Amino acid sequence: MTLSSPADGRLLRRDPTVATAGVGLLADSLAAQAVPVTRLDWRPPTADSTDALNRVLADPRRAEANRTAVNRVLSSTAQLVNVRPAAEALGLKPGQFLHAGPPITWERASGPMRGALVGAMLFEGLADTPEEAEKRLAAGNAELEPCHHLGAVGPMAGIVSPSMWVFELEDTAHGTRAWCSLNEGLGKVLRYGAFGPEVIERLRWMSAVLGPLLGSAVRGHGPVDIRAIIAQMLQMGDEGHNRNRAGTLMLLRELTADIIESGAPSKDAADAFRFIGGNDHFFLNLVMPACKLALDAARGVPGSTMVVAMARNGTDFGIQVSGTGDRWFTGPAKVPDGLYLGSYGPADANPDIGDSAITETAGLGGFAMAAAPAIVRFVGGRVDDALDATRRMYGISLAENTAYAVPVLDYRGTPTGIDVTRVVRTGVLPQINTGIAGRVAGTGQVGAGLVTPPEECFTAALAALARKAPAFP
Repeated sequence: MTLSSPADGRLLRRDPTVATAGVGLLADSLAAQAVPVTRLDWRPPTADSTDALNRVLADPRRAEANRTAVNRVLSSTAQLVNVRPAAEALGLKPGQFLHAGPPITWERASGPMRGALVGAMLFEGLADTPEEAEKRLAAGNAELEPCHHLGAVGPMAGIVSPSMWVFELEDTAHGTRAWCSLNEGLGKVLRYGAFGPEVIERLRWMSAVLGPLLGSAVRGHGPVDIRAIIAQMLQMGDEGHNRNRAGTLMLLRELTADIIESGAPSKDAADAFRFIGGNDHFFLNLVMPACKLALDAARGVPGSTMVVAMARNGTDFGIQVSGTGDRWFTGPAKVPDGLYLGSYGPADANPDIGDSAITETAGLGGFAMAAAPAIVRFVGGRVDDALDATRRMYGISLAENTAYAVPVLDYRGTPTGIDVTRVVRTGVLPQINTGIAGRVAGTGQVGAGLVTPPEECFTAALAALARKAPAFP
């Protein structure tokens, strides 16, 4: 062997790192010799998938379509311009509820989704007891619609009801807006399916005090550049999904003077400061609509194989792709693998739920874990796992977002623009880090961990793209 550089020599002087795919004979042999091995769950595409893949790869529109989609994502902006009630911002009427993920009915809804809907019914005064709320929901006395269908996103169960207040963000480059509810904090909260008295009381305070106060402060301040805060928080150890500590504090710093000058009673301002400052996840609900704006800009490009949404409702996992319009491609949601609170364990966990995977779809969250190695203390694993996750995601992405730089990777941009063809061809699925909701309605959060989408979402999307591709000459 000829050494062509000093780097080659260093490779021979350190322990090897081995990744294996396919049958386990090689991996087992290396492991028996105490060699660290990463086993990849890879299988060659089926004949049908191979035919679809070849047809899509041969589509003459694909390269330019993906360049267009990526450029739209990278050129998007995200300005926080208002905070107002969902009834006003989204036109929701009594009995209308938005939820996370692809479309779902009450009959198929998971425990946390049902619990959150029960809580929303109580909060809106449409039922006096949980039992009454369940009966009314089972009887069809509520209209359910995915958040994504109205330009919104919601974490976990993602329930948005008319009286809830929402952040309103604008993409000035493309003239669009997106919305997200205010973050309640952790533990027993509506988005995790809890609906006890403390949950309803908190929601009422958020609508009566926090929402109006924030709305007044944002309008007094003027537009807040959320993308700029996201870029800074990545330099400070956040990844934008399950770690938002720096982002939350930067937002609070941005709005503190405006909250004080809003004329609100000093107690209300103090309560708002305590609530936001004590809720490290508060900024997540601004990262999500910022990502929604970026990806919505890339929708509807004929021939593009870029994923523009990944979302879960606790029963189904769904993706949407630029070149196939608003169609959902779904498969069964998986139970995350992670760390559990207290005495909870995997048997208490509900399958994956929430619109917050929009962060990974835009190159944050699990795709940016290298920027936030401390995240492993929340979702499990080792620091090396966080670095490896980001490196692995470059292989299924179309571009790098240099605005979102990862210091430990020599300021390389985060992997951005999930490509359906690369996912199917490599067998590598998008990495998502997430909270874990209890499967029984009313439980709340039971842990946090890592999860990937079901493979069939991508093979189905590939087949649809193949059907839309021009015929071979």
